[in-house]
Amino acid sequence: MIKIYTGVDIENISRFENRTMENDKYFLHRIYTDKELEYCFKAKSPAKHLAARFCAKEAVYKAISNTVYKVSDFKNIEILNNENGSPYVLLKNISGNYNISISLSHDKDNCICYFI
Repeated sequence: MIKIYTGVDIENISRFENRTMENDKYFLHRIYTDKELEYCFKAKSPAKHLAARFCAKEAVYKAISNTVYKVSDFKNIEILNNENGSPYVLLKNISGNYNISISLSHDKDNCICYFI
């Protein structure tokens, strides 16, 4: 069984304002998967969704960095939404069973992610 620790992160949404696929392609493709980018840029306010997913990746990284699963690429942590709209984590390149709970929240200026 893989032991997973608690992780939390908070991000300022303004860091992600004015990010575009044209101007920030290298950064965006280094951090986010194609599915994540599609979801974020379909939204009315992509910055909130980019910040929330970045925040979630940081929280997940903090939680699993002391385990046998080493994250060498943020794209190996994928934040998706189920059919009800609830976020969930997909850890790529890992085998075995894992059940991960994640909570994302944001207001006008900040977003936070709690991972356990």
